[in-house]
Amino acid sequence: MGTLIYAANVSLDGFLEDETGSFDWSVPDEEVHAFWNEHERRIGTSLYGRRMYETMRVWEHDDWLTDAPPVVREYATIWRAADKIVYSSTLSDVSTARTRIERTFEPEAVRRLKETTGSDLSVGGAGIAAEAFRHGLVDECVLLLCPVLVGGGKPALPRGVRLELELLDHRRFANGVIYVRHAVRNPA
Repeated sequence: MGTLIYAANVSLDGFLEDETGSFDWSVPDEEVHAFWNEHERRIGTSLYGRRMYETMRVWEHDDWLTDAPPVVREYATIWRAADKIVYSSTLSDVSTARTRIERTFEPEAVRRLKETTGSDLSVGGAGIAAEAFRHGLVDECVLLLCPVLVGGGKPALPRGVRLELELLDHRRFANGVIYVRHAVRNPA
């Protein structure tokens, strides 16, 4: 059975992006990128909302990676190896391999996927993650808290959802980023 993990870079005041939609403050240095590479290696399927997919699909092509550090090029290889499910009612097609579109988020289908997979799954994007949290599907929450306050924007965690969490792991990176990993104690 797979574990569904919500993972994100988050401002210290709890946002994925600022009020202008920017998340440039969360670009990882090499140490943090290496952490994300190790985290993503265990992911067999990524569940994305449309906007998160559109942000992540840049990893499909090598043209911009030629001068990138090895840790960044390695992430592209890891990302390409995972299956991707994009939840969108507006996308007509996808531009990346190993990717399919689902028109609606069906909690029971995600439950079945978790039960039948041999690897972990990730959920990315605030909207789709909120749905997964509301339906008791998220098993773990991995947050990298960036040392910045952005003052507003897109919340990293859903409003109106209360869950008890258990700290499983934590770490401080040299650049001031703090990693915390929590298990959801009693999913709905």
